[in-house]
Amino acid sequence: MAEGGQAIFKALDNAKTQSYHFKAIVIAGMGFFTDAYDLFCISAVTKLIGRLYYYDPTTGKPGAFPKEIKNAVTGVALFGTLAGQLFFGWLGDKLGRKKVYGITLVTMVGCALASGLSFGSSAQSVIGTLCFFRFWLGFGIGGDYPLSAVIMSEYANQKTRGAFIAAVFAMQGTGILVAGLVSVMVSKAFLAAYPAPPFSESQVLSTQPQGDLVWRIVLMFGAVPAALTYYWRLKMPETARYTALVQGDKKKAAADMAKVLETDLTVDETSNKVDPKSSYGLFSSEFAKRHGLHLLGTSTTWFLLDIAFYSLQLTQNDVYPASGLLHKASSMNAIEETFHLSKAMFLVALAATVPGYWFTVFLIDRIGRFIIQLGGFLVMSICMAILGFRFYALRGDKCKESKNKEFCNGNSELFTFLYGLTFFFANFGPNSTTFVVPAEIFPARFRSTCHGISAASGKAGAIIAAFVFQTYTQDDKNVKQVMVALAVVNMIGFFFTFLVPETKGRSLEEISGEEKDYGDRKTHPNGIDQSIVAEHQMV
Repeated sequence: MAEGGQAIFKALDNAKTQSYHFKAIVIAGMGFFTDAYDLFCISAVTKLIGRLYYYDPTTGKPGAFPKEIKNAVTGVALFGTLAGQLFFGWLGDKLGRKKVYGITLVTMVGCALASGLSFGSSAQSVIGTLCFFRFWLGFGIGGDYPLSAVIMSEYANQKTRGAFIAAVFAMQGTGILVAGLVSVMVSKAFLAAYPAPPFSESQVLSTQPQGDLVWRIVLMFGAVPAALTYYWRLKMPETARYTALVQGDKKKAAADMAKVLETDLTVDETSNKVDPKSSYGLFSSEFAKRHGLHLLGTSTTWFLLDIAFYSLQLTQNDVYPASGLLHKASSMNAIEETFHLSKAMFLVALAATVPGYWFTVFLIDRIGRFIIQLGGFLVMSICMAILGFRFYALRGDKCKESKNKEFCNGNSELFTFLYGLTFFFANFGPNSTTFVVPAEIFPARFRSTCHGISAASGKAGAIIAAFVFQTYTQDDKNVKQVMVALAVVNMIGFFFTFLVPETKGRSLEEISGEEKDYGDRKTHPNGIDQSIVAEHQMV
């Protein structure tokens, strides 16, 4: 380790948990809250937009998106997210985490607001505008993935690093929860103000024109939490690990650390700077030898996980009728359907999604990342296999005699339980660990880039979910086969997990091999470099 560096990192790793750690979780977590809100709130309003802009009186059914339009609206943000993860991940290593962090937030705020606007009033102009701004919204969201994870990992102490990174990611669950809650509140308010008969009684009057405001308000609300954290993001100092290991300035790293942690480090003025370019590069054979399998492991597991996770998330408004949580569309008016769909989203998030995230937070530094990821993939695979092979028996048959129920003669309780259990073990499992581990196992100068590559691989899986699996599930005959296929995907993820090392209880420099990269200096028995002049706790 370069002179002075070991003491800085040792002080970070051994720092007691204090207020700034929690402040960093909130600042980074609110960005993830917005990320999840913006990506998933679209599920709450797609049926409403379909009723408003794609009603065809010749069908005798409520308006609905054509398959291609539905895939585009729900999936276009994923393309932007993939691009943002790669671009901002690379930029975070080139310019620094702090400099890029504000850019992603401004992009999210502006595009979240613009998503609720439209140029023109035709279906083509409204959907075109929505897709355009949601792509760039996804681009900003993509940048938040590697930056939030890496910033938290480089600020955290060694003992609770996994919990801190997982807590940032757990705000995704809160974002999903609030997406459902905001949709419930907005739709309920509009439903009370603008009542209408169900579609079965009046095909035209059942779709309130005021519903056009409902989906816009829901989408634009995503800008609020992000805007509230902008000032604090600008005030965050650069991480000490980036300053020391990438910029090579240990003195500035110590000074930056002293601003936020209750530790004061003074580094010898003659301490040499590290030249970060003196070691191997990202596309070198040395990187492939040291971290090639790690990158393959983090990328493939995230890719496979997101195929399954986003298939469930993006198709939940179709699954809820099968679980008994949502009545027939024809038995409700447009805003009423949005209300009940949003309520179902909220309940599933509250009962299954959010608890899974926080189980990971509390247990990840006790039982480790590896066991949580293996167990999550295994249980998801079992649940999806049962849902697949017993799908029609659990869901039931189409109800022709009932005005409200979509399906009859099934086992909706067991169907809902298995669906919720899959969500729980996705979040108390690979959905959390695939976010945590790439922020720990790579060297500082590649950490943001490699996390971005891993995350972008995940979004490639999410795109497959949105444009392939979601297309198949729109045909009732294919749902069983899709569920079985997702069970196989999860089992493949189970085996690829063995490429990813356990990082629990180890320092970032030990995991990444940076302890050896710059050569160990003479140290005292307690591991503190002789180049440190003073280290003391601030009073």
